[in-house]
Amino acid sequence: MIRSLYPVSRLLAGTALLLGLTGLAGADEPLKAGFIYIGPVGDHGWTYAHDQGRLAAQAMLGGKVQTSYIENVPETADSERVIRELAQKGSKVIFATSFGYMNQMEKVAKAYPNTVFMHATGYKTAKNLGTYDVRTYEGAYLLGVVAGRISKTDKLGVVASIPIPEVIRNIDAFTIGARSVNPKITTRAIWVNSWFDPGKEREAALALIAQGCDVLMQNTDSPAVVQTALEKGVHAFGWDSDMSKFGGKAHLAASELNWAVIYEDVLGDVLAGKWKSSSYWWGVKEGAVNIADFGADTPADVKKLAEERRDAIKSGKLHPFAGPLKDQGGKELVAAGKTLDDGTLHSMNTYVEGVEGSIPR
Repeated sequence: MIRSLYPVSRLLAGTALLLGLTGLAGADEPLKAGFIYIGPVGDHGWTYAHDQGRLAAQAMLGGKVQTSYIENVPETADSERVIRELAQKGSKVIFATSFGYMNQMEKVAKAYPNTVFMHATGYKTAKNLGTYDVRTYEGAYLLGVVAGRISKTDKLGVVASIPIPEVIRNIDAFTIGARSVNPKITTRAIWVNSWFDPGKEREAALALIAQGCDVLMQNTDSPAVVQTALEKGVHAFGWDSDMSKFGGKAHLAASELNWAVIYEDVLGDVLAGKWKSSSYWWGVKEGAVNIADFGADTPADVKKLAEERRDAIKSGKLHPFAGPLKDQGGKELVAAGKTLDDGTLHSMNTYVEGVEGSIPR
C-alpha cells in the first residue's frame, strides 16, 4: 500500500523528556507504541494497511519510537486482556485498530491514566483516550465513478462485512459515485458478517456475479473478491491496498489507505509532550485516502475522470454526500446545495437511492 515514507507533518521538538500523559524518564529511552490488529498482517486489506502505516511511522521517527503489534485479536472481552498486557509491559501509546475494541479500551484507559490510548473508528473519548479514522467513503465514491463507467449490465455488487455505519456509508458512497456518471446503476450488497473470511467473501462474490453484477467492490479484508472476479471474467477493486497482483486484468483500481500520516502525527505529538485527546477523521485532503493502481482494463479517460474527482474532493469542491440526494425509499436525504454533516455520516443507517435490498438489523 505505502510505496514511500511520508514526511512528518510538523517538526518534532522536546524529545529529551516526554511530559504529561507519557511520563517517561530518559532521553535515550524510546517511546513504546503497541498496535492491536483484528486480522493477520498478511490479509492485504485493513490490517495490512495499518501495519504498513506502523512501519512507515517507525521508520520516519527512527530510534525515538519502538513499535510492536499483536494480530488476530478478536473483538471480544479477551481484547481487554491484550490491551491491558500492552500497558503493563510499558507501551505508552496503544492503538486499537477495529471498532469492536472500543468498550474494552475505554475500560483499560481508566486504569492507566498515564498511557495514551487511540481507538480506530470508534466514538468514545476521555482525557487519555482519542479516536481516529479515515474517510473510506471518499475512496468508495471514487471507485463508484470508475464502476459506473465500466459496467455493461448496470448492476454493481458489494461484498459487505458487518452492518455498521462505516460500511453502510461506503456502500452508499460507491453507489452515489456510480450514479453520478450512469443514473441507471443499481447496487446489491451481500453481507458476510466478518471482516476477514476468504471463503465467505468468495461465496458472496459468486452470488453477486450470478445476479448479473459485473463490477464488484468489497468492504472486507482479503483479496478473495478480486481473485473471484478474475476467475469469472468480471471486474473488481482493491480495498484498503493495491490488490492488482491478485486480480490481474480484473483489477480496475484500488482505494488505498495511508494510516502513516495519522500515526506519525499522534506519535509526534506524544514525543513533543503536546498530545491531547482528539478525534481524527482524515481523508483525501490529508493524504490518508487515494485512488491508485489503475489496471489495464481502465480506459485512460475513466482514470482521468476519477483523478479529477479525487482532486476536487481534495480541494473541497466536491463532497460525495452533496445534495440533492434521496434515500432508498425516495425520501429527501440531502437537499440541493447542502451536504451531510459528519455527525450524520458517522451514524449512517440507511441506503441511498439505487441500492437494492435491506440492511440487516
